[in-house]
Amino acid sequence: MLSVLRDVTYRRLFAAQVIALLGTGLLTVALGLLAFDLAGKDAGAVMGTALTVKMLAYVGLAPVINALVARLPKKPVLIGADLIRAGMALCLPFITEAWQIYVVIFLLQSASATFTPAFQSLIPAVLKQERDYTRALSLSRLAYDLEALASPAIAALLLGVLSYNKLFLGTVGGFLFSAFMVIITTLPATGTQAGEPSSLWHRTTLGARIFWRTPRLRSLLALNLVVSAPTALVLVNSVVVVRDVLHRPATDLALALACFGIGSMLVALGASRLLERLGDRAVMLTGAALIPAALAGATALLFLPAGAATWWWLLGLWFLLGAGNSTILTPSSRLLREASTEETRPYVFTAQFSLSHACYIISYPLAGIAGAAVGLGPAALALTLLAMIGAAGAFLSWPRRTAGAGPAESLEQGDEQSAGPRPQTRA
Repeated sequence: MLSVLRDVTYRRLFAAQVIALLGTGLLTVALGLLAFDLAGKDAGAVMGTALTVKMLAYVGLAPVINALVARLPKKPVLIGADLIRAGMALCLPFITEAWQIYVVIFLLQSASATFTPAFQSLIPAVLKQERDYTRALSLSRLAYDLEALASPAIAALLLGVLSYNKLFLGTVGGFLFSAFMVIITTLPATGTQAGEPSSLWHRTTLGARIFWRTPRLRSLLALNLVVSAPTALVLVNSVVVVRDVLHRPATDLALALACFGIGSMLVALGASRLLERLGDRAVMLTGAALIPAALAGATALLFLPAGAATWWWLLGLWFLLGAGNSTILTPSSRLLREASTEETRPYVFTAQFSLSHACYIISYPLAGIAGAAVGLGPAALALTLLAMIGAAGAFLSWPRRTAGAGPAESLEQGDEQSAGPRPQTRA
């Protein structure tokens, strides 16, 4: 997996990604403490609203912003987005009202909605070999999981000697470092569009239309729904299960979340070999079958009275949910690359970014609001049904045999023309 770091361009971009991720992790911890300072016992409502604002920016603005900047060179777009994110993070220590949090988060996440799809769509142009690209995806997945474990630990150490407001400076530094790495990196030239420019509406909806026309991407859309269910259950309700249901110490919450992350990391480490041996379809649909089964186990656990073995069952199920998520998330960008050309790739990656986050607008309220209103068991049952619906859609949408990656629409030649021949890939 680490062999892809021999490529200087990718190594610098990966370093930018890792440091920016650590900065974002510090932001999450500091933002929660800021919300508590401003709202006290209503801090949960403030954080919930901030997360909703974040998702709205991702879902509503990402396609429009990326359609607007699609014709611009990648380097200034990435640098500009990083500088905006750094500027917004620098504003957070000076906030005195909850509504100011929402404004700053909206602007910061709008910049992230510009940066992330552009960054992701650039990597296939850097690593052109499928094996290298698959290893880079595993490495990226590993970075996300390690960040989820490392950021809280780093934040805890820093809070021992600094006020939480100083953590925002770490976020600013992460984004500035990311911008610096992009500045010193020679980025590959990306495809340009010939002929008359298409309309803004055409470019805004292009990625979604390619999704709908490509069986594999329709399956990926359903798989996004599957992934959102365990993620919501674990991130939203783990604290309630550990502290309120099982009455365990706060340190055990970190252990439960770590099991989820470890399951994801172990799959990411072996993903390259699994995908070479079994192919995308077998690996990703295995995750689609595993997640509803593990969620059903979690539902049964939450309906039953808590006992001595409940804690150990919880750790095992959280591990399986993390592993199931990684079998879907790690290879997903391979499907996006194969179903697009250099011309359409930014739009396809943006559509995935937007559509995948739209699923959390469904799953987060099911986990949080339903969990508070009717109990953790019924909420887990609702998330299990959601994952089952997504899994059924994924199995039905993805044919066993496909000759190529599917049609990728040409910007200038209309909806009906294919973007050209595709490499043959394993189903």
